[in-house]
Amino acid sequence: RRMKTQEKNIVNSEKRHSVCPVAKAGMLDHVLRKLIQDPARILRPHVREGMAVLDVGCGPGFFTLEMARRVGEGGRVTAADLQPGMLDLVRKKLAAAGLAGRATFHQCRADAIGLPPGNGFDFILVFYMLHEVPEPGSFLRELKSLLKPGGRVLVVEPRWHVGHGGFQDAIGLMKQAGFAVLAEPAIRFSRAVLIGDPGRD
Repeated sequence: RRMKTQEKNIVNSEKRHSVCPVAKAGMLDHVLRKLIQDPARILRPHVREGMAVLDVGCGPGFFTLEMARRVGEGGRVTAADLQPGMLDLVRKKLAAAGLAGRATFHQCRADAIGLPPGNGFDFILVFYMLHEVPEPGSFLRELKSLLKPGGRVLVVEPRWHVGHGGFQDAIGLMKQAGFAVLAEPAIRFSRAVLIGDPGRD
């Protein structure tokens, strides 16, 4: 019985930390998704012209394109993903929209984002991927090191995959990493929290 329990835990862990393969990227970028989770509406309160922003786990660029539009010519977007195939999809999407010059592309390491500290991002988006991270505490501390003073991070998780208790545990890790909860935006079918420096709102 003990062995079966251990095997079950291993299987659950693998499911939790699995990432969407490039072959199924269309599911993340479907036109119907925009009717439910419109990137423009979600990003409007957080991304402005001239900002430096980071899309972690960008996938095929569902949010990256809107980020590039919103930061304007004076801003920059960094699209970061573990899979080179996803980054290729984002490159093509931005090039087709004439926005490739506003973006840089970064392949994450298996154990970290891998960008040098002090990049000075004004805003970081972590959409539907925190639950895929094997070491969320370390990941959140790395995010903190990448922000400008006063920078903000929007963390969004799927309700069907991350329960209330699990999300509260994640918020606890965010606080341990030095973040304060600034707001809890309403995003359909999701649990979301806006975090940043303590003492700022």
